[in-house]
Amino acid sequence: MSSKKSVVLIVEDEAEIRFNTLDALEEIGHTVLEAANADEAIILLRNRQDIEVVFTDVNMAGSMDGLQLARRVRAMRPALGVIITSGLVRLDPMLLPARTVYLPKPYQFSDLFAAIDRVTS
Repeated sequence: MSSKKSVVLIVEDEAEIRFNTLDALEEIGHTVLEAANADEAIILLRNRQDIEVVFTDVNMAGSMDGLQLARRVRAMRPALGVIITSGLVRLDPMLLPARTVYLPKPYQFSDLFAAIDRVTS
């Protein structure tokens, strides 16, 4: 595991998953922000230039899903690391933009930590 600590934005509409992931990331030293949907995430991204990683679920309520959010993030902040997760959709990692990782649900926190290291290195 890397010693680099990042500012991570979790975008997840299921509160229990969001809180558990937030706790796990904070426990190893990351600074964590949270959003329940893509609209909240966009507001945070506009107001916080220190965000380094967006970790988003694909299926969410709101004006856009996680894939649309990932495209917006890439357009707004091309250098940002993006991790996309889903228990319903299977994504081909070869079709994802640079600095984007797909992490299928259910995931182990150790796999999430490794994905953060990958998109921030």
